[in-house]
Amino acid sequence: MSYIIGKACIGEKDGACIDACPVDCIHEGEESLYIDPETCIDCGACVPECPVAAIFEDEEEAIAAGELEAVENNYKFFKLKYLP
Repeated sequence: MSYIIGKACIGEKDGACIDACPVDCIHEGEESLYIDPETCIDCGACVPECPVAAIFEDEEEAIAAGELEAVENNYKFFKLKYLP
């Protein structure tokens, strides 16, 4: 599991999290930023940099916060299949 960027990022795309990521796993999509679950090393460097508190520690935390669609969209962005 990796960090997930939730819907608070839609339209925001500040980019501070991108600069903080040591492995360049955060990518910009049309509406939001996305974290590559195959590249993310779970370091958490992105979390304090997000100005809208949109980053969840893992998929379970995101889903518990009502962000299932964000989890699914993240996997879809990287053309990966989400297996709950």
